[in-house]
Amino acid sequence: MALGTLYLIPVPLAENAEKQSYTLYFQEVINHIDEYVVENEKTARRFLKEAGLKIPQSELKMHDYGKHVREITDYNRMFKSLTEGKDMGLMSEAGCPGVADPGADVVAEAHKRGIKVVPLVGPSSILLALMASGFSGQKFTFHGYLPIDKAERAKKIKDMEFQSQREQQTQVFIETPFRNNALFDDLLKNCKQKTRLCVACNLTASDEQVLTLSIAEWKNRKPELHKKPAIFLMYVQN
Repeated sequence: MALGTLYLIPVPLAENAEKQSYTLYFQEVINHIDEYVVENEKTARRFLKEAGLKIPQSELKMHDYGKHVREITDYNRMFKSLTEGKDMGLMSEAGCPGVADPGADVVAEAHKRGIKVVPLVGPSSILLALMASGFSGQKFTFHGYLPIDKAERAKKIKDMEFQSQREQQTQVFIETPFRNNALFDDLLKNCKQKTRLCVACNLTASDEQVLTLSIAEWKNRKPELHKKPAIFLMYVQN
């Protein structure tokens, strides 16, 4: 029996951003699938409804791969339908599954089992921020979250700054929204005045803001980033 296909389905980054977050092909896929692996069931169901789901929600089957269950995931149970030839979907809480997202573990397991994986086009905050930053898109690296310890964070910031200048490479990183302001302050404190910093906040939302300035310029117009999803990008041009 042929195996099913695991479709990787991106989810909007902001509320009321559904129409700009998916293609027409999405509707074909979601109305073909009735079983999903999801990070957040509530988010997944809401998005499917907004994306044009015609299958009754009561007929959908959801498998949770959130942080509280990943260590005890039963992949034999999760992938039962796939091994029987039925297609399934994988959805992150926001953005692209597998990119800065625990869904990567699910995708890796699918590959181990010889299951076909098909990624769909959709919003990635990392790539959207890079596109809008004006920094190098030829060479870039994503660091994820920086260290919480102040001394370790200061060292990491300076290391990224050095790496950017040496490699002409854009440095991309994030922080938990409620710690954004503290990270921004540490960037102002530890970066050189000419280093350029892009802050991309609330991407795809009605109040989206993307601004690139030098550290010296940022010191005169500090943004309010508390509890707002944001991406930070650093670039040092020779």
